[in-house]
Amino acid sequence: MQAENLTLWSFFFLEGFSRYPTLEIALFAVSLGMYLITLLGNSTLILITVLDARLQTPMYFFLGNLSFMDICYTSASIPALLVNLLSPQKTITFSGCAVQMYLALALGSAECVLLAAMAFDRCVAIRNPLRYPVLMGRRACVPLAAGSWAAGCLTALLETSLALQTPLCGRLIDHFTCEILAVLKLACARSLLVDTTMLAVSVLLLPVPMLFICISYAFILSTILSIRSAAGRSKAFSTCGAHLAVVVLYYGAALSMYLKPSSSSGPQQTDKIISLLYGVLTPMLNPIIYSLRNKEVKEAVRKLLDKIISGHQTQDSV
Repeated sequence: MQAENLTLWSFFFLEGFSRYPTLEIALFAVSLGMYLITLLGNSTLILITVLDARLQTPMYFFLGNLSFMDICYTSASIPALLVNLLSPQKTITFSGCAVQMYLALALGSAECVLLAAMAFDRCVAIRNPLRYPVLMGRRACVPLAAGSWAAGCLTALLETSLALQTPLCGRLIDHFTCEILAVLKLACARSLLVDTTMLAVSVLLLPVPMLFICISYAFILSTILSIRSAAGRSKAFSTCGAHLAVVVLYYGAALSMYLKPSSSSGPQQTDKIISLLYGVLTPMLNPIIYSLRNKEVKEAVRKLLDKIISGHQTQDSV
């Protein structure tokens, strides 16, 4: 088949789960519910960290960034997924495909780096609690968060530009979004430049941050074991265990997608399920695991609800 350049086409077909009509209905309901929970949980967390002065600390500064990333990440793909699941015309324009690919890469990559920064923040907080406010002041937090955003945006720009310049021999993307690996499977020939770049970026943004997280939590664990109070150890273990569970889920899914052998020819349906796992489930769990279990957050939410209820009662009385 003669190679056609991606930029010459005005639209693409997204296969999604069209082979399984019954599954599409179930996935629509589940994805919609999880998306709404994601928006509610992350929006609530951002709101209370802005309104409650007690939560304006380095930890909640990073959590606010994480919540904003999760809102943007899911909003870049889930609405399109929901339309794809119900629409008989599963198409996407070239510009829409390019934007969707870039946003997914940028936000996903930025989150990988931010999770490492958050692990470093927790390590400093537990190992040096007295110096923590000084070590993790705005001069440290803002560059770490900005660096996460910059790393994601720049690497995504590089990967997306290479993918959009790759000659393709088809318009049927075997995925529910313009996921870069699914798009590159349409390439007429393998490109050493593209493969090398994808591998280098994947190693830089997946195993490296995950190794840093593991080292940080190893230091945290050694500090926890030295705590004399059984209650203190239990609380610390519970918090760290929950954080690590989210990290393993997110990085594990991403690693299985982006660092599997290039010769691997596993079923594409598996890749789609994995994409749903780290693209929908993890953003929904993040505010629950990281914040909404904390006493400070629960108290802030309660006060916010009290203000809303009292405000409505005041308006009704008037």
